[in-house]
Amino acid sequence: MTASGFPDITPELRATMPKLRGRLLANESLAPLTWFRVGGPAQVLFTPADEDDLAYFLKHLPRELPVYVVGVGSNLIVRDGGISGVVIRLSPRAFGEVSAEGDSVVAGTAALDKRVAEAAASANIGGLEFYFGIPGTIGGALRMNAGAYGTQIGSYVTEVKVYRSAPRKIEILRGDQISFEYRHTSFAPDDMMLAVTLSLPSKPYKEILQGIRICNEKRRASQPMGQKSAGCIFKNPPGASAGRMIDELGLKGLSVGDARVSDRHANFFINAGRASAHDMLTLITDVRERVEKTYGIRLENEVMVWSA
Repeated sequence: MTASGFPDITPELRATMPKLRGRLLANESLAPLTWFRVGGPAQVLFTPADEDDLAYFLKHLPRELPVYVVGVGSNLIVRDGGISGVVIRLSPRAFGEVSAEGDSVVAGTAALDKRVAEAAASANIGGLEFYFGIPGTIGGALRMNAGAYGTQIGSYVTEVKVYRSAPRKIEILRGDQISFEYRHTSFAPDDMMLAVTLSLPSKPYKEILQGIRICNEKRRASQPMGQKSAGCIFKNPPGASAGRMIDELGLKGLSVGDARVSDRHANFFINAGRASAHDMLTLITDVRERVEKTYGIRLENEVMVWSA
């Protein structure tokens, strides 16, 4: 047992996986892997060397161990107690290849949103201009059907390569086999997306650049750039705006410790210093309860929360 409270099971895992090539760490802090910079350790943190290494690891991993996947942690809060089980980090080096040709973009799910948008723009492929300012990976965007300014990634998905834990094998899903809704998809919680193919419209490069400029200007004018944040905290309820309701209640600047509602955008919360995950989650609960009391609407999280 370590000081974190999690037993170190990495020696046993290594013994059953002698051909493992990726990096296997015990009780590794997850805070540096999230944009909020809060949270406790993972009992096991595994960074696979490549797709074959990942498949080998998952094939030999005991089924009773919970498995989580993290990219760049731009939409994630890890509770201070950490995560029991295995956290798999798909690195851009091994799972971030991007290619663009004709009307298609193929991307590993660890590729940064901006890099995918850049590859598309260079090939005169439009539709991803809004991704230049979203600080996440395509895998995270795919999981939650991320979007902005009336566009969402699900509209462009042709197929997804996904590791499915029930049969413990990789499958290819067509876009029409996946349900995409507002900030929700039909992927199973333990599905692990590895790559996605997007079909997008051709567009002159100058028009793409203009679209990028418009999206970036909107963000700079309204969002807390360069601060420890995680994008929108709450989903917008049908026919309403979470940020507008929070703003109307005068909650900009509300804080718990160093966790604070942004002064620029009320649906963005920031870590203004040394906030803990507990501070951030307490603030989220406080804001949710105030909105529900006034408007009769219970806000749902857009940010993901992991706990032991």
